Amino acid sequence: MAKTHLTIAETVQMLLHVCRGMQASKDLLSEADRAIGDGDHGVGMARGFEVAQSKLEGQPATTLDVLFQTVGMALLTSVGGAAGAVFGTWFRGGARNLAGREHFDSAALASWLNDGLQAVQERGKAQVGDKTMVDALQPAALRAQALVSLPLEEALPQVAEAARQGMERTKDMVATVG
Repeated sequence: MAKTHLTIAETVQMLLHVCRGMQASKDLLSEADRAIGDGDHGVGMARGFEVAQSKLEGQPATTLDVLFQTVGMALLTSVGGAAGAVFGTWFRGGARNLAGREHFDSAALASWLNDGLQAVQERGKAQVGDKTMVDALQPAALRAQALVSLPLEEALPQVAEAARQGMERTKDMVATVG
């Protein structure tokens, strides 16, 4: 039987996995940033997700909105630069309609992605085609919304693939924002 949702404790473990993965990707992110910037993106992101990990490990698990707000505040206050503001906004904005929820299911995923996308767009004014994270977030949010009736275990890989395809489409774009 497919896993329909994650409990609060399982959601914490998922977020901790993301934190560890982002820290492990420090060199890869910095190398990619060297091609277009100053090469410090990986350092900032690793620092932010290290702080997020520490915060998640140090607080009792409560509700989804608190978990995502915790990660967002950690990123906002510790990543630095535009990345901290944008990624912090994504997590914090995504938490907007998760208040009181105790299960992370396909509907919660869709809500988090859609609300996070809206928050990022409100903050940075980026649209699809501007060669920003919006180009990956928007197709992921749309796909998640279309799959809310599926178990999380079935929806999540399809949502991730939609984000990956959105990112791939940016390769031929010219950056116009940020």
